[in-house]
Amino acid sequence: MDKKTWIGFGLIAVIIVGFALLNRPSKEQLAERQRVQDSIRYAQELAYEAQRLSDSIQAVVNESITTAPESGMVTPTVTDEEINARLQAAYGPFAPAAQGEEQLITLSNAHLQVAISTHGGAPESARLLDYHASGDTINPLCLFQGDESDLAFTLVTANNRVVQTSSLYLTPVPTDSANQAILRLPTDQPDAWMDFIYTLSEDYMLHLSIEPHNMQTVLAQNINTMEMQWRQIIPQQEQGRKFEERYAQLQYMLPGGDTEKLSENKDDDERESARVKWIAYKDQFFSTVLIADEAFTSSEFRSVVQPKHSGYIKEYMTHTSLPYNVVENSVIGMRWYMGPNHYHTLKAYDEDVDKENRLHLNKLVPLGWKIVSWINVILVIPMFDLFMGWGLHIGWVLILMTLVIKLIILPFVFVSYKSSAKMRALKPQIDAINEKYPAEKMQERQQAIMKLYQQAGVSPMSGCLPMLFQFPVLMAMFWFLPTAIELRGKSLLWAPDLSTYDAVFHWSFDIPLLGDHLSLFCLLMTIVNVIYTYITMQSQATDPNMKFMKYMMYAMPVMFLFIFNDYAAGLSFYYLVSLFITIMQTMIFRWTLNDKKMLEEIERNKKKKAGKPQSGFMARLEALQRQQQQMARENAKKNMRR
Repeated sequence: MDKKTWIGFGLIAVIIVGFALLNRPSKEQLAERQRVQDSIRYAQELAYEAQRLSDSIQAVVNESITTAPESGMVTPTVTDEEINARLQAAYGPFAPAAQGEEQLITLSNAHLQVAISTHGGAPESARLLDYHASGDTINPLCLFQGDESDLAFTLVTANNRVVQTSSLYLTPVPTDSANQAILRLPTDQPDAWMDFIYTLSEDYMLHLSIEPHNMQTVLAQNINTMEMQWRQIIPQQEQGRKFEERYAQLQYMLPGGDTEKLSENKDDDERESARVKWIAYKDQFFSTVLIADEAFTSSEFRSVVQPKHSGYIKEYMTHTSLPYNVVENSVIGMRWYMGPNHYHTLKAYDEDVDKENRLHLNKLVPLGWKIVSWINVILVIPMFDLFMGWGLHIGWVLILMTLVIKLIILPFVFVSYKSSAKMRALKPQIDAINEKYPAEKMQERQQAIMKLYQQAGVSPMSGCLPMLFQFPVLMAMFWFLPTAIELRGKSLLWAPDLSTYDAVFHWSFDIPLLGDHLSLFCLLMTIVNVIYTYITMQSQATDPNMKFMKYMMYAMPVMFLFIFNDYAAGLSFYYLVSLFITIMQTMIFRWTLNDKKMLEEIERNKKKKAGKPQSGFMARLEALQRQQQQMARENAKKNMRR
C-alpha cells in the first residue's frame, strides 16, 4: 500500500475514535442508567415477593379444610385464629382484603363494554360493540377477557410486607353514576383505604383514579413510586394472520410526541429510562392504550410472538412505575383507550388541547414514511372521507379515488410517455451514431448522442423525474388501504372483507412465498399487469441481444402475485382498476403521439434551436465531456513518453 492509503486508514481511525469519545455517555447519564436498572431490578424483586405471598395464602386456604374419606364430612384442620394470624403475617395491613368472592361490575356505553373485577380491581374484559371478529357477525369483538389480561400494582407496607393488588379483593362502593364504579381496597385500620374509581366516558376512554385515604401509616414512606405490571395477550381477530402479525406491535410515546416500538417480527424487549406518556398494546385494527396523567418512569417492555395455531398474535408485558407520594396521599390517574385504530377517532383526542399535552394517538395508524404519510393526511384520507360521505358503495369509492389520483399524476405520466416516444423516434439516428463511432471512441459517441438530444429537445432525465414525482402518491395508497379500518367487513363482488385477502382457492399445505390460498383480485391484477407489460414492450424498441431483460419485464408482474397474495383485497382492487386506466391512457397516448408526429416535432425543435446557445445542463455536460477527453489525451501522451 502506498503512503496515501496509510494516511486514509489513519484518518478513518481518528474519526472512529473521535466519534466514540464524543458520544461517550457522561457521568450523569451513566448514573441515570444505573438508577433505572436498580429500579427495575428492585421492582422485579417486589413482584416476585408478592407472588410468593399470594401462593402462600392459597396454601393456607387449602390447608384450612379437609374432607374425611369415610363420611365425606368437611372438618377444619386450621382454626380461624390461625388463618387470620397467617394472613396478617403474609399481607400485613391488607389482610382483610386477602379473602373474598370475585364480582364483575360492568360499565357500558354505545361503543364499549368493560367488566371490572373486584379481585385485583382491574378490567377483566373489554368488548367493542360496533365491531366483530373475523367470521363472527353476532358477538361483539373482544379485546381481552379473563386471563388474557393482568394489571397489578405493587404495594410496600410500613412493616415491609410486599403485596400485589392482583391478589387482593376490593369492595364495591355504591355510586349514583351508571358509568362509574368505585372499588375500595380496605386495610386493618378503619380510617385507611384506597379507592379505585373507574369512569367510562361516552367514547372509547376508561378513566381510572387511585385515591388513597390516610395511607401514611399503612404504606412505606421511603418509596416515592408505585410499581405497576401490565400484561395482555392479543387474540387473533383477522383472517390474515400474516398481516395482523405485521401491524401488531407494542408502541409507546416519549415526551415531545416521538414514538418508539418493539419489533413486530420477533420477540423483543426494551428498557426505557425516559418518561413515557402512553403504552399501546396494538393489533392490526384495534389497540388497548394505557395513558398516564403524568408519566410512566423506569419502564421495561417485552413482546413475544405467539405460535401460529395458538389463536393469539402477540403477548405484551410492561413493568413500570408511577410517581406517588404516600405522605401527601397523592392521587394516581390514568386512562385506557380501548378502541379502533381509526385515524379521526384517535386524532380527535388532541382537539382543543395544548401542543405539549397532545397524545398523538393517531400515530398508531401506520401511514408510511414522512413524505408518504404527509400525502395520506392532506390528500388520500380527506378524499376517502369525501367519497364515503356521499354514501357510495366502497367499490365506487375506490374507483373514484383511483380516477382522481390518475388525474393528479396524468401530467407526469404524459411527460414520461412523450419522452419515451421521442427516444423511440430517435433510435434510427442513435443507431447511425453508434455505427459511426466504434466502442473504442465511446466519449465521441456519447458527445454526438448528447448533441442529438440537445438539437431534438430531448432530456434523458425527462422520462425518469415524472416517475419519481408520482411514486410517493402510489406508495401513499399502498400504506393507506391495508390499514384503513373503514374497509374492514366491507364486501365487494366475491370478496366479503376488503381489509384481508379474497381467497377463492384453498389447499392444506403452504407453497413457499404463496401460502395456502390464492386471492382472485390479486390474480386478476397479475394478469392485467402482464397484458400491460406486453403492450408496453410492443411500443418500445428493444435490443435483440437483451432477451433476458425482456423476460425480466414479464417476470415482475408474476412476482407481484406472490407479494400481494396476502395483502388486503382492497389494495389489489385499487391496483387492478389503476392498471385498466393506465392501459387506456397508453392507448390514447400511442394514438396521439405516434413516431411520425414525434419526428415532425423533433425537426421543428432542431430548427428552433439552430444557432441558439445550449441550455445550462447540456452545456455543463458537454464541457465535462470535453474536459474528460482532454485529460484522456494528456494521460495518453504521458504513457507514450514512458
